Amino acid sequence: MGFLDILLGRTRPAAPDLDRLFGLPSAAVTLRAAAGFTPTGRGSVCFTSVEGSAFAGIRADMTDLLNADSERDAESVEFSRDAYGYSWLLSRRAPDDLTSLVGDLHAVNTALESSGFGTQLLCSLVGFEHPEGSSFSLVYLYKRGTFYPFAPLPGEKRDNALELRVRAVVADDLRVEGDLSRWFPVWGAPGL
Repeated sequence: MGFLDILLGRTRPAAPDLDRLFGLPSAAVTLRAAAGFTPTGRGSVCFTSVEGSAFAGIRADMTDLLNADSERDAESVEFSRDAYGYSWLLSRRAPDDLTSLVGDLHAVNTALESSGFGTQLLCSLVGFEHPEGSSFSLVYLYKRGTFYPFAPLPGEKRDNALELRVRAVVADDLRVEGDLSRWFPVWGAPGL
């Protein structure tokens, strides 16, 4: 960044840091202790759709990589496309195996990034639930290198109070997105 950029208030976007995903198990311990939330065992990666044989090969490689674990069945990994045209890869693990789920999400993000599809990555999310029925996901914004909570309610509404409470609980474990306008909804995302 140059002197003129500093004077004009321009900033460089934060570089993606996929290793921040590994902070999720620590945040899960904090969420359980402070608020009673536990992982659902579901997590997903969202990326803009790409067509062609190169991407088809990457998709097959990702499926093979995630299904290489002998304890997983064929339904534990699935691809889908949402109403907005974005592609999603959903990974399912046992709720008490968040470390493996985070490893899956990291592997998918890394595979896409190293294959030249890093610009297509949008976000990753991991679901959490409370015994009383409330739920949310921690969303990792790939291009910002930050997390934010997303707590959907029926009728495409959000539980803003829960989102702000979760932000306060995980602030010491994860780099939380400070700009609330970037806490975009991911309605119907696999893994919610």
